[in-house]
Amino acid sequence: MIKVCIFDLDGTLADTVESLAYCGNRALEAMGLSAFPTDRFRYFAGDGSAELVRRCLRENGDLQCEGFDELSRLYGTYFAKDCMYHVKPFPGIVELLEWLKGHNIKISVFSNKPHEQAIDVVESLFGKGYFDYIQGQQEGIPRKPAPDGAIKIAEYFQVSCDECLYIGDTNTDMQTGNAAGMDTVGVLWGFRDRVELEENHAKRIVNSPSEISVILEQENLRSACDVRRR
Repeated sequence: MIKVCIFDLDGTLADTVESLAYCGNRALEAMGLSAFPTDRFRYFAGDGSAELVRRCLRENGDLQCEGFDELSRLYGTYFAKDCMYHVKPFPGIVELLEWLKGHNIKISVFSNKPHEQAIDVVESLFGKGYFDYIQGQQEGIPRKPAPDGAIKIAEYFQVSCDECLYIGDTNTDMQTGNAAGMDTVGVLWGFRDRVELEENHAKRIVNSPSEISVILEQENLRSACDVRRR
């Protein structure tokens, strides 16, 4: 039975690509480097801000990332101020979250954003205390795809990992959920495509948030029937 849903943030709960592009391009331009179309940041994102900075530099021809420290500093400055630039929940997300709450399924976030920024974004979009637990990147917890943060969330709720549904939009998310021993759902409204999710062993792939409630109904009904047969 699924008791906890763990959501990735960028590209899963929230459409953040414009904020990433806005901050990233301002930082690049401040260093005299080329900016990129907003859509390109769908592929720069997903593995934390440090990796986003490295990808931007490599695409600008700095293969050794010699400009990492300066671009990272600039990006962090802009992002601290404008991390909510045009950020909004994806259509259907709020309805799914309300459905989960109504069915007593705990909801949590696991993000590669720095921890405080992850909290700020989630609480700005959904309200303080709306999610039962928020885990961003912080010292002592390796960033995804390491499963440590996902496992920590399961421990917080005192459930086993196979009672958690891990929901995300990238290869990193599928690797994280699978490594933690959780059921994984890949979503197609985010940053990456079906091929990437399939190649990284998403157990299920959905086109809309409403499909997740159907999955949960079916899974928890099956689990309830199994218990009654024992």
